[in-house]
Amino acid sequence: MKQYNIAYLPGDGIGPEVSAEAHKVLAKVSSDYGFSLKWVEFPYGATHYLKTGELLSQSALTEMADCSAMMLGAVGDPKVKPGVLEQGILLALRFHFDQYINLRPAVSFPNVPLPIALPKGEQINCVVVRENTEDFYMGIGGRGRKNFQVPLHAKRALYDFNATLDVKLDQDIEMAIQLGAISRPGIERVTRFGCELAKKRGEKNVALVSKSNAVPHIYGFLDEVTKEVVAKEYPDLTLSVVNVDALCYHLARKPQGWGVMICPNLFGDIVSDLLAGLAGGLGVAAAGNIGDGLSMFEPIHGSAPDIAGTGKANPIAAILSAAMMLQHVGEDKAAAVIEDAVKAYLADAKLPQMPIEFGGSASCSNVGDMVLARIK
Repeated sequence: MKQYNIAYLPGDGIGPEVSAEAHKVLAKVSSDYGFSLKWVEFPYGATHYLKTGELLSQSALTEMADCSAMMLGAVGDPKVKPGVLEQGILLALRFHFDQYINLRPAVSFPNVPLPIALPKGEQINCVVVRENTEDFYMGIGGRGRKNFQVPLHAKRALYDFNATLDVKLDQDIEMAIQLGAISRPGIERVTRFGCELAKKRGEKNVALVSKSNAVPHIYGFLDEVTKEVVAKEYPDLTLSVVNVDALCYHLARKPQGWGVMICPNLFGDIVSDLLAGLAGGLGVAAAGNIGDGLSMFEPIHGSAPDIAGTGKANPIAAILSAAMMLQHVGEDKAAAVIEDAVKAYLADAKLPQMPIEFGGSASCSNVGDMVLARIK
């Protein structure tokens, strides 16, 4: 029997609750399909940080590197200053393991209420391929008055970036500066990932989300390199370049008309959350942080400490994230069975059997059990 070692961070708030339901489903399909999952648990999150002051240890990163994938419940607590956990755990994991793709599918499921009405027989079925290590999320910049220097440093798998910005102002005013940067290899690899995904989905078109008319240096370069890769390596695909503001307008009117969307880091974060809302909410929004080494899978809804322990959490996003993880390690059949079970549960459920998020009365564990019962 093949065994996969899975690094597991249950995290904070509802993280352990929704993860427990995903674990139940994973235990069933792994038994049915002849493989096993060994969970390698780590304590990192708000609770551990508040108790010890530790975010991540080097020894833990070394141990994680030997795992097949990572599953994250959720990280966050209002007792911790915003940005500490995001930068010290989530971004640290993404950058350390060079998880250069943030993959966020958006699918409208049966009986899940949507904010807009879709034509009969149509559904939302698209995916954001978000570049995950560059752009304006590199965290480099600073602030000062009149004449000041801003040290700029970012270490990535592709390069080690070092510079100093000398700022001279003719007025004694305070100014803040944030630097965004993208590289040719960074653009090329996310373009190839998006194109391969479009081929796998049987699609002929890929959309590049950009804004080169207003930000020509970064996004003009993005447009140029993406067009080169598609023309040279994927002649059977058509590339559509769409400004992010126009895309948001079109998504709000006709979200079912889109497939694979390649986005730079900043725009990908915004567009994927918009799509999550259009497709039914964060309770059905799964995500993967994918690289050539350890990849991490998580629901994008956060830790929701206000409902932790009440049973109100919706575990579907965690269950779908688990299916994404299985697909990543090569267990495609088991992953498809989980996705089918989620769809079957939602299609069959009467209102009281729906998650509380969708107006029903089913608890977190009830929802997990009902999905589990439909695994075939």
